Amino acid sequence: MKKRKVPLRKCIASQEMFPKKELIRVVRTPENEILIDPTGKKSGRGAYICSKPEYVELAKKKKALDRALKTKVNEEFYKRLEKYIVTGECDE
Repeated sequence: MKKRKVPLRKCIASQEMFPKKELIRVVRTPENEILIDPTGKKSGRGAYICSKPEYVELAKKKKALDRALKTKVNEEFYKRLEKYIVTGECDE
């Protein structure tokens, strides 16, 4: 039986390739909302980040999400992202 290819995506904080399922997708919708996308299917410009709090800190420090989504990401969103990593609950 042929082995399936695992889709890989690059973490915007560490610039490392990881399997897509291990990363969190953050999306900027056409209405310019920035959301966490647990399904990976929301429309808009997406970026992937590792699901570890230290990578969220690194992305904040490097302004990686700002560049990837081509918009300003506020401090409150980073707090929601860290909460999502810890609890697994998305409040959108």
